[in-house]
Amino acid sequence: MNASLESLSPPILRQASPLPATADATVREGVLEVPGGIALYHGDALPSLRIAWRLVGPANAPVVCALGGISANRRVCLTEEPRQGWWHEVVGPEGALDTDRYRVLSFDYLGGSGDSTGPRDGAAFPSISSYDQAEALVRLLNHLGIKSLRALAGGSYGGMVALAFGERYPDRVSRLIVIGAADRPHPLATAWRSVQRQVVRFAIGQGNGRGGLQLARALAMSTYRSIEEFDARFDGPPTRNGDRFVFPVEDYLFSRGKDYAARHQPEAFLCLSESIDLHRIDATRVFVPATVVAVHEDQLVPLADIRALAARLPQGRLYEISSLYGHDAFLKESDQLRDIFASALKGAA
Repeated sequence: MNASLESLSPPILRQASPLPATADATVREGVLEVPGGIALYHGDALPSLRIAWRLVGPANAPVVCALGGISANRRVCLTEEPRQGWWHEVVGPEGALDTDRYRVLSFDYLGGSGDSTGPRDGAAFPSISSYDQAEALVRLLNHLGIKSLRALAGGSYGGMVALAFGERYPDRVSRLIVIGAADRPHPLATAWRSVQRQVVRFAIGQGNGRGGLQLARALAMSTYRSIEEFDARFDGPPTRNGDRFVFPVEDYLFSRGKDYAARHQPEAFLCLSESIDLHRIDATRVFVPATVVAVHEDQLVPLADIRALAARLPQGRLYEISSLYGHDAFLKESDQLRDIFASALKGAA
């Protein structure tokens, strides 16, 4: 049953210090603390709930929530630092999601490495569902006094959360934009992620969780981009390094893994990676109009799965694009996404 504004406990806000703003955009940021905790979809509970959020855009403009992969955070775009923020290629002034026309809301995921409630210092943490992220978002909307989102745009895990939100709270959003996500994970993608999680668990047991996370992220990077991109970039000969050969792709993978491990917690990776594989929603019950984007070269979310999702959605519209970036196309393909966003947002009341 959808939660009404009155049925939720009144939240407490701890407002962060004001942030710099451009002449065209207002920036608000804070941490919402909800007393009484939250019951989780898979049967556990969190005794307390913190939701770190950020809202960028002109005052009183329509609100679009933007959510990304498990590495994303509330800093979708930073108006005070151009070309910063995890979705800066798509979101910003005159971008596909234009912060001169819309207020863009995002939050740190539950179970992640940000400032929302998540695993800390190796302590046990319950399993998190995409439905739990959706409930965190609706509580945030209630606090901010946002009756309905103009759209909820999600790529990768964010697309899963968008679908869960659309199923649970259809009266709180006018349009879904789902990129590189389906109503359930593909078993081969779960296989890849299961190995990554086991690497991290083994490393934690050896007292080197960060080292395990570096390896897991390196393996994950090999699934995010397309076969064609790897062929174009890394088909050179190996070089000698002492008694072993080093292949061109190794520097790329392990550099990305090292960067990720420096910024994220191993336990948070385990939580959100598992959340992807626990994701299951009933697409036939998502009555919100949904724009669904598939990438032909996506290794993690096959084209057939997104076509099947679009067919099951009562009001689904499917776009198919091609990109060397594969699953990461939602981060990079600003030109291809521009017309798709424009069409979706034009149709959102």
